[in-house]
Amino acid sequence: MLRGLYDWTLQLGSTRHAVWTLAAVAFVESSVFPIPPDILLIPMILAVRERAWMLAGICTVTSVMGGFLGYAIGALLFDTIGQPIIDFYHFDEAFTRFTERYNEAGAWIVAFFGITPFPYKVITIASGVTNLDPVVFGVASLVSRGLRFFIVAALLWYFGQPIRRFVERFLPWVVLAFCILLVAGFVVLKLFL
Repeated sequence: MLRGLYDWTLQLGSTRHAVWTLAAVAFVESSVFPIPPDILLIPMILAVRERAWMLAGICTVTSVMGGFLGYAIGALLFDTIGQPIIDFYHFDEAFTRFTERYNEAGAWIVAFFGITPFPYKVITIASGVTNLDPVVFGVASLVSRGLRFFIVAALLWYFGQPIRRFVERFLPWVVLAFCILLVAGFVVLKLFL
């Protein structure tokens, strides 16, 4: 099953709909969708390495745009939309503590978690709930999301074929490691915030 999904994603990377799909996933991941765009970005770059920089740029811009949707959910619709998302991820207590300290270091929080595999939507919604300055939020998001996606693109562009062979040879282990990192991000937030 994993192999079929991987092959499908590689094939998608060379179709005319690939860029739109990546942009849509990057956009919704920043506000409501639980799966990060890396699952599309990585195979798409491996399929066509020459598009690495363009794909990273698209991920960055659409992720930041989606981040502003998350910000709006937090600022305008928290009670009706934002709180159920927080409840879905079981972050109630952590989220309350988090919002109390948020504006003290909001720019640094956005910048740090924008790079990590931690669910960025929690940060975008928290920024809206706490009314973090939108310019500060936007700049921190642009820098951190850009850094994240361009580092991935640079590594894949430079080490393309060896990484592709590694991913294809150890695909189940790569997926498992990615899932462990994703869960670890949730655990870190729950324990420390």
